[in-house]
Amino acid sequence: MKSCITISLVEEARGGPFVLWDGLEQSIAFAAELGYDAVEIFAPGPEAIDADALRSMLDSANLKLAALGTGAGWVKHRLQLADPDAAKREQARAFVRSIIDCAGQFNAAAIIGSMQGPSGHTGDSDTARGYLCEALEDGGAHAAKYDVPLIYEPLNRYETRQCCTVEDGVGMLESLSTDNVRLLCDLFHMNIEEADIAKALLQGGKWVGHIHFVDSNRRPVGLGHMQYGPIIDALRKINYQGYLCAEAFPYPDQHEAARQTMRAYRYWTGN
Repeated sequence: MKSCITISLVEEARGGPFVLWDGLEQSIAFAAELGYDAVEIFAPGPEAIDADALRSMLDSANLKLAALGTGAGWVKHRLQLADPDAAKREQARAFVRSIIDCAGQFNAAAIIGSMQGPSGHTGDSDTARGYLCEALEDGGAHAAKYDVPLIYEPLNRYETRQCCTVEDGVGMLESLSTDNVRLLCDLFHMNIEEADIAKALLQGGKWVGHIHFVDSNRRPVGLGHMQYGPIIDALRKINYQGYLCAEAFPYPDQHEAARQTMRAYRYWTGN
């Protein structure tokens, strides 16, 4: 299992659960200084990423790009994949494809979280789920061009009426014709929705494609009441070899949050 940390470039999300906020160059250099393996970037859109400049920064720091988030599609542009309006749904799918194209240059995945449709969606649940499945089919096929999966994140009940548990997420992915979508298992959301986080990860098995490594209160690992021993054991049992990515509040500040996560990562993985 490899270490990863989030960098946000979205001003509208400032104060949200992303660890580093000081721009790409400074954040990448700091992540490398602490020994992280990769970064996950939350960008306003693909136009905010200069691919050549980012590649140079990553190469100089000996870091990988693990993933690009699509959340700004909702937070900044108010696009969601379950919008009742067909034209807006297509705009949302196009935004996701643009993020996939940007991430694919780095052999990195795109993540669908808040764009799946918020808890306030007014349509019926079956229709909303159908729209989401259409978007995952589209995005999964598009991501296959880069030989990377599309990553889908179940959220807690206060953020979506789509999938809230690993079991529900697996069931949805198994219903798709594409086999190129995997689950992002965020420990904060799982702490709310799962009766047993480790058991849920075991049930997720091969579908687990990315982990948000965070504590029960969305602070950095070790600053809440999460029990990590069984979680790490479960990930080892399913042979998870992906990233443990810090998506946490920058508490007490971004630099200490990054240091605390790395301390916890090394303690629990032995790396």
